[in-house]
Amino acid sequence: MSTPHVVVVMGVAGTGKTTIGPLLAARLGVPYADGDDFHPPANIAKMSAGTPLDDADRLPWLDAIGAWAGGRRGLGGVVGCSALKRSYRDRLRAGAPDLVFVHLSGERALIEDRMTHRQGHFMPPALLDSQFATLQPLAADEAGITVDVTGSPAEITERAAAALADLELSTPS
Repeated sequence: MSTPHVVVVMGVAGTGKTTIGPLLAARLGVPYADGDDFHPPANIAKMSAGTPLDDADRLPWLDAIGAWAGGRRGLGGVVGCSALKRSYRDRLRAGAPDLVFVHLSGERALIEDRMTHRQGHFMPPALLDSQFATLQPLAADEAGITVDVTGSPAEITERAAAALADLELSTPS
């Protein structure tokens, strides 16, 4: 992407947002922020206990991410954020209207396997069903792309970067 957009790497837990996000940011030459770092401690405690967040829990988190993204407008950046519902993405866009989304998507079995083998993350695999139940894929009127998470992190990152470049070429200036 030739212009410095702010990109949200989105998807259910276990799709690789925390892996692909920094790689994509490096590829685009912009800073990365992990959406998990914007969660208040009460949200982390709730998820660690295996309890899904509700919309009221998510609002301050989404507002904090939207504020970060808004502050990067014209400078570019990549932030990882599940952004599972359209209303969540709309909330993010309230703080940063020009956001572009990269939806990391894959088969449930692959994602569950990855979640089972990762260490040191507060989101247990038991919450994966609630993540898929909540997920609303990008709509046609939302700026973004969907990238399959099959393959190595480098392959996924290159697919995302190429699709973002194609998206930019198809967007009128």
